[in-house]
Amino acid sequence: MRSIWNGNISFGLVSIPIKMYPATEDHSVSFRQVHTKDGGRIRYRKVCELEDKQVDAEDIGKAYEDADGTLIPITDDDLAHLPLPTTRALEIQAFVSAADIDPLQMGDAYYLGANGAAAAKPYALLREALKRSEKVAIAKYAHRGRERLGMLRVVGDAIALHRLLWPDEVRDPVGVAPKERVTVREAELDLADTLMETLGEVDLHELRDEYHEALEELVAAKMAGATPTAEPGEAPAGAQVVDLMAALRDSVRSARQARGEETGEAAEGAETAEAAGKEAREATVHPLRARGKAAAPAKKAPAGRKTAAPAKKSAAKGAEKAGAAKTTGETAARTTGKTAAKSAAGSAGKTTAKKAAVKKAPAKKQAAAKRAGGRSAS
Repeated sequence: MRSIWNGNISFGLVSIPIKMYPATEDHSVSFRQVHTKDGGRIRYRKVCELEDKQVDAEDIGKAYEDADGTLIPITDDDLAHLPLPTTRALEIQAFVSAADIDPLQMGDAYYLGANGAAAAKPYALLREALKRSEKVAIAKYAHRGRERLGMLRVVGDAIALHRLLWPDEVRDPVGVAPKERVTVREAELDLADTLMETLGEVDLHELRDEYHEALEELVAAKMAGATPTAEPGEAPAGAQVVDLMAALRDSVRSARQARGEETGEAAEGAETAEAAGKEAREATVHPLRARGKAAAPAKKAPAGRKTAAPAKKSAAKGAEKAGAAKTTGETAARTTGKTAAKSAAGSAGKTTAKKAAVKKAPAKKQAAAKRAGGRSAS
């Protein structure tokens, strides 16, 4: 790599001679502007507005434009007298946790290499100190005519420098978030979590720029005189979301199919099982609420006489059994889907109801017998 800057890292009274190298490279395919009529190059020439003629680079200086359009010349001598102690040094200001750095501040990245054999020892010292502290160094340095802020961290066996924007250069996100007040339901969050888990993680090294590859193939075909055969890409989906829950379910299903996990009825059964599992968890968290709902029909039974107590107990037991049957139905739903769950819960509920009705009969007969005995005695 070719160095683009030479200087020193000031670590207290320790000075480390370093060279700066670009850590990234741009693989974009660049184009030239041409005249579509004859293919001639379009060039930009620097022309003086007063003389209306082209000016050479050595005759071009700097000027600050005021709000009213007035140009104020600024010479190199003016800039040379400005206080810029970091002209050839990276002065470390402090050491902080990497979590304290807002990613919005991070800009270009560079590698810092030791400049000469004498720099090897202090370079290694700073690198190992950064490793052991698990922190990053904040430094000031001058580059391309201005003072900048940077972050030093360890990458492999090297020290990397990330250019940071000054805090006042990061805009406040006021007015960016939606102004409409919306409520996100728990069910929607659950589906979003399921989608995130289904998509899973990815190895960034496996991702590639497919557009760049297709563009290179297009250029190669043009150079060879062949006719491009690339097919147009898929049209982007509409931005309007009619049913958020349906869109999330479809996204989960598509992600599972893409990963080859579940397709067709299997995916629908999994979604049904998730819904049944959620209902079961709610019943476990709120057993009194679930039991109250199950025992609600028992309130319709006649009250006011002591002889009705066995019937109430029978109804309560029936309700508890109905709740157990419902739990059985939910278990079936987790294994076979919604259809099996409804079938199991329905059959269990009917059987329990019949048993409760059978138990109510003796109680009614006893009450009738007592009333008949009382009449005969009178």
